[in-house]
Amino acid sequence: QVQPVESGGGSVQAGGSLRLSCAASGYRRGCMGWFRQAPGKEREGVATIYLGGSSTMYTFYVDSVKGRFSLSTDNAKGTVFMEMENLKPEDTAMYYCAAKLQWRDGYCSPSVAWDFWGQGTQVTVSS
Repeated sequence: QVQPVESGGGSVQAGGSLRLSCAASGYRRGCMGWFRQAPGKEREGVATIYLGGSSTMYTFYVDSVKGRFSLSTDNAKGTVFMEMENLKPEDTAMYYCAAKLQWRDGYCSPSVAWDFWGQGTQVTVSS
């Protein structure tokens, strides 16, 4: 059983930065991603990456965060980090880390079912 555990959420003012971390014990290869859900809105895929992959060229970012958010991984620890810069009030949401078993290295679609989910961490951006 893979259990993603998130950390790093908090409250910042617009223009500020936060770094989210997600550790999945024992997980060394497969998809990891960040999703968010704001009150009254559907959950959306924010960014995904293949853990243990040979390239980051398939890293996915939703258009609204491109150029502001970036993913990195510590493959040895099964951890993915998301650096969030120039945060905007519309980034306010509960952020969830998820893992999806996938043997093939490459693109990790945020639009399919993911296998394991964390409890979430709140990010609040004030104007």
